[in-house]
Amino acid sequence: MANSRLEKIGTIITRTQGLLKSGAMKFDERPLWYDIVMAFPPKDEPRYDRPAPNVPIRRIFYEEDKIRAKFHKSNKITYAVNLSDFKNPTATQQFIELYQNLSTQGALDEDKVYETALDLLEDKLRLQREKKSVADEPAVISQPVKSSNANVDTGKTVKLQDIFND
Repeated sequence: MANSRLEKIGTIITRTQGLLKSGAMKFDERPLWYDIVMAFPPKDEPRYDRPAPNVPIRRIFYEEDKIRAKFHKSNKITYAVNLSDFKNPTATQQFIELYQNLSTQGALDEDKVYETALDLLEDKLRLQREKKSVADEPAVISQPVKSSNANVDTGKTVKLQDIFND
């Protein structure tokens, strides 16, 4: 079995066991999944000729999926998303929150709620960018300015020739 690569002859588990028993594969070089499969063997043998189970696939849709789809379909603007940042919600999440808040008020129809939520999102993102740009600017410490008419040179002048003279 060690020289056969056909999946019709044995399973991947039996083929790996055969390689280990024959010495073609060292025990230290066994695949990572081998110990897990030996500890927790599959309920059904993983063979090529086993028929696939006939399990109906449930369609999973959430209420906000329609809103999200409409938002991404109509807005070609892509927002940069930091996937490791769990503290700040994405633009899509912020839009869905705004849309749901406006729709619960019930005063506007669906199209007006969508347009209003887009406008509010743009304002919110603009304010976030402004806050971030203000926070990123270095703080300038103001010092009192000395007013004198005399030209005072407080800086030391260095000549290039002096630097290279030893």
